[in-house]
Amino acid sequence: MPTLLRAAVLTNFFEVARDVGLNPLPLLREAGLNRALLDDPEQRIPADAAVRLLEAAAQASGSLQFGLRMAESRQLSDFGVVSLLISHQPTLRDALSATIQYRHLLNDTLAIQIEDAGPMVIIREEVVAQVPARQATELAIGVLFRMCAAVLSGRWKPHSVNFTHDAPADLSLHRRVFGCRLDFGSEFNGFVCRAADLDAPNPSADPAMARYAQRFVESLPYVSEPSVVLDVRKAIYLMLPSGRASSDCVAQGLGLSVRTMQRQLDEAGVSFTTLVNEVRRELAQRYIDNPRYSLVRVSELLGYSTQSSFTRWFIAQFGMAPQQWRQRPR
Repeated sequence: MPTLLRAAVLTNFFEVARDVGLNPLPLLREAGLNRALLDDPEQRIPADAAVRLLEAAAQASGSLQFGLRMAESRQLSDFGVVSLLISHQPTLRDALSATIQYRHLLNDTLAIQIEDAGPMVIIREEVVAQVPARQATELAIGVLFRMCAAVLSGRWKPHSVNFTHDAPADLSLHRRVFGCRLDFGSEFNGFVCRAADLDAPNPSADPAMARYAQRFVESLPYVSEPSVVLDVRKAIYLMLPSGRASSDCVAQGLGLSVRTMQRQLDEAGVSFTTLVNEVRRELAQRYIDNPRYSLVRVSELLGYSTQSSFTRWFIAQFGMAPQQWRQRPR
């Protein structure tokens, strides 16, 4: 089942493409999309096509900041009907929880997790796509960052913004958008903030309006049927680098028993082991291509206790050793 997102992102794409001197129409056609999608921002488009579109635009414009340029112009209202629910949550933690709960109305590819770490909180966000997604990742993190700033009305001061990819040569746009420490080549995508910021009251919250918005949002039909396969893939994406992608942990994170999760996966014709291997393949390519990661660290992030085990798995999957892959012509 293809993952989907709102066609509203294409309006944003057209604006930024023209700003950087691109003709967006040929890029749109190459991605298998068409201009008629702009007429209804609530339509859903294939997420992988949108991810490819952003990567092609970045390459054509020579701008590694294309996705972040899109994020800079996004407002909370661009979340559509979900924005009303988010803006009236009592705290930022509640707003993030609402975003996670109703992300199927925004973007099926997003995996978001709130992880408490004492006085700090790690907010992980991944774009679960089967194609390179640097631009989509920066767009997603930029949009979520701006949502947090909107909810806290200027009191949003995170400790850092983290990206697994390497830094661009020019960081001026990143500094302008985020205004905090930037950590490239990180072990996760997302940001780190104080727990106190997440639990601070939202001065604009209206409980009555929040209840009304929730009833309205819950009345909306699913654009696509809920998919346990997609939910499990998202959970593995978030948990594998931290060594928690076991069937027990993933099932618990989804609010299911292991038996129920496995039964639902069986009904979908896929095994948990297969999904772990698929995600491991996708993350392996991302990590190997980042020169800041040693091969020992890559093996750890992919859940291997020894580098030799990782090397054997990698050769079986890609037909060459990790070091050969890293040295191949791009």
